[in-house]
Amino acid sequence: MIDTDHPAIAFVAAQSELAQEALMRLRHRYGHTPPEHADMVVALGGDGFMLETLHRYIRLNKPIYGMNRGTVGFLMNVYLEDGLPERLARAQKVNLHPLRMRAVDQHGEHIEAVAINEVSMLRETRQAAKIRISIDGKVRLPELICDGALVCTAAGSTAYNLSAHGPILPMGANVMALTPISAFRPRRWRGAILPHRTTVSFDILESNKRPVSAVADYTEVREVASVEVHEARDVTLTMLFDPEHNLEERILSEQFTP
Repeated sequence: MIDTDHPAIAFVAAQSELAQEALMRLRHRYGHTPPEHADMVVALGGDGFMLETLHRYIRLNKPIYGMNRGTVGFLMNVYLEDGLPERLARAQKVNLHPLRMRAVDQHGEHIEAVAINEVSMLRETRQAAKIRISIDGKVRLPELICDGALVCTAAGSTAYNLSAHGPILPMGANVMALTPISAFRPRRWRGAILPHRTTVSFDILESNKRPVSAVADYTEVREVASVEVHEARDVTLTMLFDPEHNLEERILSEQFTP
């Protein structure tokens, strides 16, 4: 049971001077509890550090509240030192399921990793990649000639996916996006929006001549032969947001940003 008046808070911060200064002030003011014994984790930094924190404490199943001491801060709340326990008490929870990547490289080694934002296939050389894409075991695209392709969650749809001209996905829509990266053939294919329980499989064609790497957030596997991606329903991540600026509202607003 969390004491909302005096929650046990673990403060963690990025290595930047701004984040480290905030860490010292907040620990001095509110105390600090090791993450494994805390009610929640407060992360100080930018979006990259939030993703790092989510990965680091994924097994603890603790809610994580971010305050922006970085640049963009799309996944972060506004930084304020006053009234933190009250903010945490009224914060809204957003539960996320990451993606699970299962990759097999050209040497037959199996590698598994989870991704909160996206799983990306990326060409490794000057030559375009050739990728066959299957959905739930059925080949949907026999050959995609491209720089790569990615599968993203709703939370990750405003990151690399958006830069690759993929769709922004509303939270709670129970879908994920499959987006090509600089597709050459078929030139008009812009990707697909898929049910969240879908399994997406990538088979790398001519993999020796056109090597491809697979990247799940921070985990990169070089020279893959095949990659399978699906939602990890057995893993739940909890993020906390101020009610007036929650993640769902940010994703909605992003669709109207010039």
